[in-house]
Amino acid sequence: MPPPPPPPEYADKHMPDGYWGNPDVLEEGKAIFTGAQNIDVNCASCHGKDGKPVKAGARDFRQGEHMAKFSDAQWFWRISEGIKGTKMKAWKSKLSEEAIWKVIVFEASFGLPGQEYSVAEKKWVPAGTAKSAEEVASEPVKGEATEEAPTEEAPK
Repeated sequence: MPPPPPPPEYADKHMPDGYWGNPDVLEEGKAIFTGAQNIDVNCASCHGKDGKPVKAGARDFRQGEHMAKFSDAQWFWRISEGIKGTKMKAWKSKLSEEAIWKVIVFEASFGLPGQEYSVAEKKWVPAGTAKSAEEVASEPVKGEATEEAPTEEAPK
């Protein structure tokens, strides 16, 4: 079953340009995730330093197939607001939006290494291959003819 979509206030939030695959962003995300940057935030205390959970119920970030079910906006929403009915609490009061995106880059490195979320294609793709909305819109729909069939000219 697919995860619920993010609420409207999060639906249009997407990874800032230049974050996917950026080694500096990845390192900052790691520092935040492990509590090295802010002692009040330590994702690794539940999710493990390598994405393998150390507490029951924590998401295993090494499971790429499961992680790929979520868009970047969904991950942002879950970290910002927490997950009701679980021990995952809201982090928006402790982390800036920029910091949350950096954490997402780091978390994705466990189960989705070398990938980025393509907003236009609505799926995870190899890093550097995400298409723009314009490219996706100009692609023919499967099963649709790409060129008009030639027509006979009327006799003169």
